[in-house]
Amino acid sequence: MRAAAMISILPAIAACFAVSLVAQEAQAPTAPSTRTVVFADEFDDPALDRSKWNVVGMDFWVNNEQQAYTDSPDTIQFAHGIDGADNGVLVLRPVYRPGIDTRADRKADFISGRIESQGKAEFTYGRIEARIRMPDAEGVWPAFWMLGNGTWPDTGEIDIMEYVGEKDWTGVALHGPGYSGETPLVNKFFFGTDTDATDWHVYAVEWTKDAVLFEVDGRLTYRVTRPMVENYGTWRFDNDKHLILNFALGGAYPFKTSRIAAPYNGVPQTTVDKIKAGNVAMHVDWVRVYEPLSGE
Repeated sequence: MRAAAMISILPAIAACFAVSLVAQEAQAPTAPSTRTVVFADEFDDPALDRSKWNVVGMDFWVNNEQQAYTDSPDTIQFAHGIDGADNGVLVLRPVYRPGIDTRADRKADFISGRIESQGKAEFTYGRIEARIRMPDAEGVWPAFWMLGNGTWPDTGEIDIMEYVGEKDWTGVALHGPGYSGETPLVNKFFFGTDTDATDWHVYAVEWTKDAVLFEVDGRLTYRVTRPMVENYGTWRFDNDKHLILNFALGGAYPFKTSRIAAPYNGVPQTTVDKIKAGNVAMHVDWVRVYEPLSGE
């Protein structure tokens, strides 16, 4: 439930789970292998491709998150030889670094990384996917998502994957005018007993003019249609949106999931200890965007 302004936690709304997974799987979208790639970053280079990505800096702050974003090799890294990955990997890492936050109204003890493609790679419709591995750390809030270019939530938001450190599930959501923050258009995907969010998974959306379909590892897990959205407000998924990969820490969503208030809002001491030991990071093997389905 990522947002560009202060949000609240997703409600426990039974309607989110009403669509049968069996029925959804029967309507799986066209395989990517048959479609043209219009954007990709395999993260095989030793540095960020600045022709594709911007880096968010320390002034940015939403959701009472407990990190300050910095453009630093401490928080935005690249690695090879990572188990299960294809060649290079983007590593977004929170770091315990008290005393360097320049915002007097925040005073974050942690720094972290956020990259986005605004003004460099923007899309209306298509298939958007990334291969990602999450850390085992309660109260983290990494995400892969898309945001419209304009005032939030008026230009729409698509949360392809977000994670609060409960490794048996990841979340998805749509936000827009009339359905932001405590959005009713939200769902959790629960992994089976043989895997969890700390393994590699491909998180994807198939975005068309009338629907947004969410997938994990090619399995359709949640579908939001234009009529569903229009029960609450205006459909805002017919405009350009840019990609975002970020590693937030604590704040609204983790706190309202766990009610952990100390030592940081949404973040337990066990996770602080893991961050100090360098054991918490989001790994991204690649990001790819495919052309829209025929007729879109």
